[in-house]
Amino acid sequence: MSVARMLTGDRPTGRLHLGHYVGSIANRVRLHQRYESFFIIADLHMLTTRNTREDIERVAGNAREMVTDVLAAGVDPARATFYLQSAIPEVGDLNTLLQNLVTVPRLERVPSLKDMARDSGKEEMPYGLLGYPVLQAADILCVKGQVVPVGRDNAAHVEVTREIARRFNNLYGPVFPIPELIQADTPSLVGTDGAAKMSKSRGNTILLSDDAATVRRKVMGMYTDPNRVRADVPGRVEGNPVFAYHDVFNPDRAQVEDLKERYRGGRVGDVEVKEKLAVALNRFLDPIRERRARIEDDRGLVDQLIVEGTERTRREVRQTVTEVRRAMGLTSAYTQVRRRAERAGRAVAGSR
Repeated sequence: MSVARMLTGDRPTGRLHLGHYVGSIANRVRLHQRYESFFIIADLHMLTTRNTREDIERVAGNAREMVTDVLAAGVDPARATFYLQSAIPEVGDLNTLLQNLVTVPRLERVPSLKDMARDSGKEEMPYGLLGYPVLQAADILCVKGQVVPVGRDNAAHVEVTREIARRFNNLYGPVFPIPELIQADTPSLVGTDGAAKMSKSRGNTILLSDDAATVRRKVMGMYTDPNRVRADVPGRVEGNPVFAYHDVFNPDRAQVEDLKERYRGGRVGDVEVKEKLAVALNRFLDPIRERRARIEDDRGLVDQLIVEGTERTRREVRQTVTEVRRAMGLTSAYTQVRRRAERAGRAVAGSR
């Protein structure tokens, strides 16, 4: 490969939000110009926590929305390959071949898996969720990804991938590159409720596709300092979601520092702080909305990108699986059996 490859993506569970943007999309926009970029629509991963018929029926629509959000955020469609994970069965083949290179205790130490089970209401860990990092390793290694931009939750998953790649190469030969993890500048973003990270399942998100009025409404309802009952009461900036968003999305640093100083001194109300945040967020989202409108006007573009990307990726994955099977000796095992069967067949035919 003359150009290094990047693998990234999301589960198709709905539209993307600001948490996705700071956790990974900003890095994707920045990096995809430098790398040959594959964007996975990870619907098999979705099945680990959402696997009803209704969930699956929503995959196609959610996939379109997800790709539209990524393009609207600034990814150039000419420099990105989007593909639907479930449409490439060879990914499952590679997952099967890799799963014996990691132990159950190692997977149980991945911290985010228990959180995912809890957040999805699972009382016990499904087998597929425990193996989530192995399937993710198959995703990365099937296209020989060398760069993986992820949020904090997936950092431990990528480390499992690195371990599996090293173990495979040591056992069978140098087939896989060892992928490099690139973490976001802002690892995660607290939700508008201030209780946990921004998450679709919690309903505490600001979507990349929200219109200006919706953004303002959500911002005005944001959690702030619960001990601050009046504007003249000194407030706490640290841990305050409104100021966390100002720090990330408001480029007017002088304004942000002035608001913080006055907030700590009890000289500004929550309404003014939130109003200025809504203005900053809408200013940030306006170019994304404009690009989204252009993409939606180009009917068939997103579906075509997914189909062409999936077909291209499947060719790549087939080649990788062939290399893996050859390195492991699996192809020679069957070849030996087949040749013996053919020789036996010829011997029987010759004796007649």
